[in-house]
Amino acid sequence: TKILNTNNIRISMDGKGRWKDNIYIERLWWSVKYEEVYLKAYGSIAEARQEIKNYFELYNYERPHQKLDKKTPDMVYWETLPRKETAA
Repeated sequence: TKILNTNNIRISMDGKGRWKDNIYIERLWWSVKYEEVYLKAYGSIAEARQEIKNYFELYNYERPHQKLDKKTPDMVYWETLPRKETAA
């Protein structure tokens, strides 16, 4: 950190830009690579796109996640949206 401070480079330790901000996206891409991409030999770019799209649909809509109390990301997303009151 001394070299950074000497060169007037700000060090972000909290708030936006923290190391923890990337944990979730890094975990997602680890899953995509090891559960999908590395297991298949795609015949074309179009096939790779379709298969990765299928994986994301499984990941987001069908597969329960341990960290989400066995819910899918889609379920958690819809549960956290503010509810609109309906006219009676």
